[in-house]
Amino acid sequence: MNSQKKPERALLKLRKELKLFANLRPAICFKQLVDASSLKPEIVSGLDIMIVRELTGGIYFGEPRGIKPIDNGERKGINTHTYTTKEIERVARVAFDLAKKRDNKVTSCEKSNVMEAGQLWKEEVQILHDKEYKDVELTHMLADNCAMQLLRNPKQFDVIVTDNLFGDILSDEAAMLTGSLGLLPSASLGAKDKDGNMRSMYEPVHGSAPDITGKGIANPIATILSFSMALKYSLNLDKESKALDNAVQKVLDDGLRTKDIISKGKKEVSTSQMGDAIIACLQK
Repeated sequence: MNSQKKPERALLKLRKELKLFANLRPAICFKQLVDASSLKPEIVSGLDIMIVRELTGGIYFGEPRGIKPIDNGERKGINTHTYTTKEIERVARVAFDLAKKRDNKVTSCEKSNVMEAGQLWKEEVQILHDKEYKDVELTHMLADNCAMQLLRNPKQFDVIVTDNLFGDILSDEAAMLTGSLGLLPSASLGAKDKDGNMRSMYEPVHGSAPDITGKGIANPIATILSFSMALKYSLNLDKESKALDNAVQKVLDDGLRTKDIISKGKKEVSTSQMGDAIIACLQK
C-alpha cells in the first residue's frame, strides 16, 4: 500500500520500526469544560481515565493481509488478528504500573467470547496479574460492553488496557466524553534500556485536520499537553510537566476558548492566541 496515498500507513510503520508498543491516551474532563461534553455534567465531571493501547501488533500488522480476486469477479479483503504472550504481557505491565500510581484499578478489554486472540489476551493478562500485580484490582470486560459502559458510567474506569484495534476505537470514544478531541494528548512508549531510557513519540489523539489548515481555529491544547507528557515520561521533569498542565488550566479558568470548545459567555481565540496565553501563564 502506497504510504503517499495512505499517510496513516506511514505512521503505523514509524510506530512499528521504533518499537513503540504502548500508547497512553488520557481522557480527562476539565472542570471548566464539563458543559462541552455531550453527556450530562454529573456523568463526566471529574472524569480521569487512562487508556493503554497496544500499538504494534494485532489486526493492523497481522499477516496475511491484502485484497485479492476470487471467483465470479468478486474480491476478498484479508486482515489477520494475532498476538503473542510477549506482546500482551509487556503492554499489560505498563497498564498495571500506571494503575499503581493512580486508583489501582485495571480493566482489560478484548473479545474473548468470539476471538481466540482475545481469549489469549484475557488469559495472559490474568497470569501476569496473579504473578506480579496481585495488589492491583483487575477486571475483564468485553470491548463492546466497555464501549457501552463508557457512555453509561465512565467514572467506573481508571486504567483500561486493550489491543490495537479496540484501543483505537475506545480511546476516541473516551476522548469525546471530554468535549473535544482537540484537548487530548497521547504518548507512544517503547521498552526501557539498561539505563532506564526509552524511545518515545508524543502526538495529539486527534491526528491531522487538513480541512481547517490555515484557518487559525485548531485547538493547540492537545499538542501542548503532549509535550507535557514528554516532560513527564521521557525527561522525568514532573515539576515542569505539572507547571504546563497548570498553565492550560489557568487559561481555561480565564474563559479563553478555541472554536471547537466555545460556549456562551466565553472568549473565542485563535490557535496562536491560545498558545500565547498559555506561554504567558508559564512566564508568570
